[in-house]
This record gives sequence, C-alpha cells and structure tokens, in this order.
Amino acid sequence: MPAGSDNYPEAVEELIAAFRRLPGVGRRSAERMALGLLKFPPEELELFGSAIADLPQHISHCPICGNITDSSEACWICSSPRRDDSMICVVEDFTRISGIEKSGGYHGLYHVLGGRISPLDDESEESLRIESLAARLQSGKVKELILALGGDVESRATALYLARMFEHKVEKITRLAQGLPAGGDLAYADSATILAALNGRNAL
Repeated sequence: MPAGSDNYPEAVEELIAAFRRLPGVGRRSAERMALGLLKFPPEELELFGSAIADLPQHISHCPICGNITDSSEACWICSSPRRDDSMICVVEDFTRISGIEKSGGYHGLYHVLGGRISPLDDESEESLRIESLAARLQSGKVKELILALGGDVESRATALYLARMFEHKVEKITRLAQGLPAGGDLAYADSATILAALNGRNAL
C-alpha cells in the first residue's frame, strides 16, 4: 500500500463504511473510530462486537409509544404512574426522547412516529405510527398533543397533517416554539434550548 494512501485493508474499509452509516459521522471521523478499535486488545474487540451483535436480542420497541426498551413490555415512561397521561409528545424517532427528558421540563407521555411524511424518501403517512396514535387518543384522557417534530419542510408538513387529523380528538394541539432554530434537529439541541421550546410552545 503506498505511503500516505487512504486505501486501508478491506476489513478496515468495511468497518469505516459501517461507522459512516451513523448519523453525523463523516469519512474522517469513521476512520478515527475504526483505527482506534485496532488498538484494542482482541478480548476487548470481542466484547465490543458482542455488545453490538446482542442488541437485537436485548432491545425492542415499546408496544405503546415506540420508544426503545429492554423488554417486550411497556417502556419505563409508559409504565410509570408518575407521568401525566393527559399529554402526549409526538417525536419523529426515539432519539429525540432523551433530549426532552434531560430538559426536565416535560412529564407527560410520548409517541414515536418512526419518521415523517417525505415522498422523496418513500415515507408516506401509511409508513408511520399514526394509527396507533389515533388509537391512544380514543380513550379521551389525552387533552394536549405536543408536536415536537423537526424544523425542515417535511417535518412541518407532517405536523400540519397531524394537527388537521386530530384537531377534534384533543382539546389542544401545540408545537415547540422559541429556542429551536429553523430547520434545527431536536436530537442535537441542548436541554436548556429544549426546555425553552417546551415552555414556549404555542397552538398549531
């Protein structure tokens, strides 16, 4: 292999390609992680690989909200008697829940859509967990639906679609307000920003 070349052995290139599939990871970051693993002792590499390989066996999705859980039963949020069941915060995927929880300003329930309406990505309303959300609203317990979706065009269109669909199912439909920049991703916002957006939410 020529000096200074980025052409690594095939196994390393495959590992770099795997890391690049993670959100926000570019070529150089993936290279650093892959080459960093090569410094691990073999037994630590085996533990690292086992932790990844065991994920499908140990992690599932909550049958109620869609959040990740370590069992086939309801997640810790849905099963907690301390949560306010009159509020459901709708998010695009489970990665958004952690940021909202860290803000400490929300104590209701969640619902993971599993994406957003995006024809270019072959994601329609049928591919999202909208029917299960509608079923949760049938009980009449939910008074407020908070649409904590992203700020891009597809996310805003999804929020409007949900607002129109459920406008007669709950007393109030709101969305996050101040603090989140236009087009910003909730998954990367800090807890203070999310708290400000929660406290300043407005009617949709």
